[in-house]
Amino acid sequence: MAIRDILVVPDPVLKQVSQPVELVDDDLRALMDDMLETMYDAPGIGLAAIQIGVAKQVIVMDLAGPDEPKQPRYFVNPQILTTSDDTLPYEEGCLSVPDIYDEVERPSKVTLKYLNYQGEEVVEEAEGLYAVCIQHEMDHLKGVLFIDYLSRLKRDRAVAKVKKQARAA
Repeated sequence: MAIRDILVVPDPVLKQVSQPVELVDDDLRALMDDMLETMYDAPGIGLAAIQIGVAKQVIVMDLAGPDEPKQPRYFVNPQILTTSDDTLPYEEGCLSVPDIYDEVERPSKVTLKYLNYQGEEVVEEAEGLYAVCIQHEMDHLKGVLFIDYLSRLKRDRAVAKVKKQARAA
């Protein structure tokens, strides 16, 4: 396993659309292991492959609290089958937009389908933080960042702040 570099705005790779995965094999599992280690190191609760420069439809996530055992989740070729009519505003952040947080409103429940770490198909419902996080990460697969939901002014300020931090580092 290896910790990979996380791309940050305004890197154009983050706007790429990720491609479906043909097969869940050992190479893909090695990628998912690297992604998980990278996410834990950051630290974060979710990471899409495009955030480390790999344009594949792969997401890792762990919503366990700091005092809970790790609960890694793996999503290959995830699809949202249904969404609830009710929405949930949630303050989101992103490893690719460091130190920027803002409220985004998303459906509070979704039904999703994906392949897991073993390549088995899973269909399940997600709600609350799980629903918010999977939608946030799936947006990455379409080249969408959470700041794309904000006003142009807020988005421009966020990108400028990240650029300034990068220059200072």
